[in-house]
Amino acid sequence: MQTVPEKWRDTPSDRVDEKGAPAPWEGQTLFQRNGTGAPAKGASDAASPEEVSGKGAEAERESLMMELTRLVQRTVKESSWWERRGIDCAILAAAFLTLPVAFYLLSSSQVLLFALGMLVMGVAHGIITIKGTHLASHGSLSESQAWGEFWAVFFIEVCGSFTARTGVQAHIKMHHAHTNVIGLGDSSTWKAPFLPRSIYLFIAPLAMPIMTPLVALGQLKDHSLALALRTVLMVALGVYSQYWLLLHVSGFQSPASALLCMLVCRAMFSMPYIHVNIFQHIGLPMFSPTRRPKRIYQMTHGVLNLPRNPLLDWIFGHSLINCHVEHHLFPFLSDNMCLKVKPIVSKYLKERELPYQEDSYVSRLRLFFHRYQEFMVYAPPITELVGVQ
Repeated sequence: MQTVPEKWRDTPSDRVDEKGAPAPWEGQTLFQRNGTGAPAKGASDAASPEEVSGKGAEAERESLMMELTRLVQRTVKESSWWERRGIDCAILAAAFLTLPVAFYLLSSSQVLLFALGMLVMGVAHGIITIKGTHLASHGSLSESQAWGEFWAVFFIEVCGSFTARTGVQAHIKMHHAHTNVIGLGDSSTWKAPFLPRSIYLFIAPLAMPIMTPLVALGQLKDHSLALALRTVLMVALGVYSQYWLLLHVSGFQSPASALLCMLVCRAMFSMPYIHVNIFQHIGLPMFSPTRRPKRIYQMTHGVLNLPRNPLLDWIFGHSLINCHVEHHLFPFLSDNMCLKVKPIVSKYLKERELPYQEDSYVSRLRLFFHRYQEFMVYAPPITELVGVQ
C-alpha cells in the first residue's frame, strides 16, 4: 500500500516455507489463492460436494481480507499527506527540537531543573528510538525508497544503536511475516528463561542500552565488511555525539557522570518497551509452520491491542500500543493512519465474528507475573483452530 525499499520487500523465495508452501505475507500473495491457477485442459469438470464446499470456504476466507483491504485502501487514498505521514513526522521533529532544551536543563545546578532535563531527554530519546525506528523499519516515513533507506539507517543505527539490516530482516521478514508461528515469528527473541520473573519484568530491561549495541556487534559477522563498518561507524556516531554534548554543552565534569546520565535517559522507557513486546503476542494462540491459518485469522488470533495511553501513544506510537492489530494487518501504515482505520477494522472484524483482542496493561502484567513459567520459560503449545487451517 505504501512504498518501501525493494530489497526489504519479501521476494517469491521469501514467501515460501521449508516445504515450498506460500507464506501469508504482504504484496501479491495476500490475494492469491492456494490453487495453482486454471485447471489443465482435459481435467475433469466434476467436483465432489466436499471439494465444492472447501473451495467455497477458501474463497470466503480470501475475500474477508480482500474486502477489509479495500475498505482501508479507500480511507488511505482519501487521507491527506498530513494524515498519512505528516503527523508522525511532526512528532519526531518535535522530539529532536526538545533535545537542545534538555541539554540546557542538564547544565543547571538546581535539582528540579536537572531532573526535568533528564525527563525531557528520556522522553525525546524514547520517541526517536522506539517510534522513529519502528516507523523507519516499515518505510512509513517517506514514499521515496532512497529516503526510506536513509531514515532506516539514521533511526535504527545512529539513534537506536542497532544494525538496520538485521532490524528490518527480523521485524519485517520474520515477526510480521510469521506472527506467532513457532520457530519463526513467535517472539522467542524476547524470552530469557534463565531469569526469574521479577528480574526479567522489572530489572533486566534497564540493561537494554548496554545490551543493544553489543547484540548489534554480534550480528555483524553475517554482514559484508562494508556494511559492518558502516554500522559500527553509525552506532559510534550516535553514542559519542550524546556523550560529547553532555560534556561540552551540559558541562558534565567527568566521563562517568555523562555515561550514567546517558544510561538513565536511554533506559527510561525500556521496561514498558519490553512489556509491550511480550504482552501483545506471547500467551496468545501459536501456530505450526505447516498448519497455519489465513492471514486475517492469524493476525486476529495472535495479536492484541492495549488501551490508549497518552504517554505511551506519543512515545511508542499507536501501532505499538492501541492499534497493534491494525498494524499487523496493514504493517506499512503510519501510526496516525493505524489510528484512523481502527474503527473500520474493529467494526469489520466484530461484524464478521472474528476476534478483536484487547486487554489492559495492568491485566497483562498481572497475567505474565503469575504465569511467567508457562509463557516465558516453557515452550508454548500449538493452537489448533478448527476449520481455519
